[in-house]
Amino acid sequence: MIDTFNAIIENPTLFVITCSMLGLVVGSFLNVVIYRLPIMLEREWQREISSAAEDELVNNGSEKPFNLITPNSRCSECGAPIKAWQNIPVISYLLLAGKCHNCKTAISVRYPLVELLTAILSAAVAWHFSADASATLACLVLTWALIALTGIDYDTYLLPDNITLPLVWLGLMVNYFGLITSLESALWGAVVGYLSLWSVFWLFKLITGKDGMGYGDFKLLAALGAWLGWQMLPIIIILSSLVGAIIGISLVVFGDREKTKPIPFGPYLAIAGWIALMWGSELNALYLQYAGII
Repeated sequence: MIDTFNAIIENPTLFVITCSMLGLVVGSFLNVVIYRLPIMLEREWQREISSAAEDELVNNGSEKPFNLITPNSRCSECGAPIKAWQNIPVISYLLLAGKCHNCKTAISVRYPLVELLTAILSAAVAWHFSADASATLACLVLTWALIALTGIDYDTYLLPDNITLPLVWLGLMVNYFGLITSLESALWGAVVGYLSLWSVFWLFKLITGKDGMGYGDFKLLAALGAWLGWQMLPIIIILSSLVGAIIGISLVVFGDREKTKPIPFGPYLAIAGWIALMWGSELNALYLQYAGII
């Protein structure tokens, strides 16, 4: 087993292909996380509210378990269980022609797209960090978390603490070993990342009386700072604004999104953070050179 693992690591092409295949499987699980985690949190909040009100109807044992494992996947339209052969990433979607095997209801194309995106980004990370297997594994975890946060925030305007807070601590732990940056840079990255958006939030609220963003955005930028270091925060903020402008305008012009409907900032932070993970040093150097600082 160890020999096989070493053989995969020592062969760059095989390593990238393996990580890509792993990404397909993880992408299938991320679809579950994106759909179920917000529902799980909402039910938990409802139980807490009911409990605080001493509602006797609170979970009396009749409520069926609902988490990332249970119940098994089913068609949202007819409730037919999804069999193992119908749950193979991408391939099952093609075999089923994008429709439920039982009721022929169309399956959202987003499911295979998330699986493909996860596979492609996983392959890119493996190729970029192939010289260091430990750094590759860490960056794969960060990449998968960012994909999940992007999907959840886009759907629900929510960046769950269940993901963002562990991501902060994991970033500090990863950089305790100096896999991406120094621990000192990671620590200040988490602090400055959180406080920078927190300050913008309160300044905007004092001026307008409105909330410009959610607290989840602060925590996500803190997590990115913990992973990449404080030096990457300026480029992440610049990139997130640029990505936000491009995608936001595109959704309004070419999509069906209303101009008055707010656009979550989390996906743009996640995209910018991943770009910084891959090419942040080069982008920082270009920015400083363009600004005449070096």
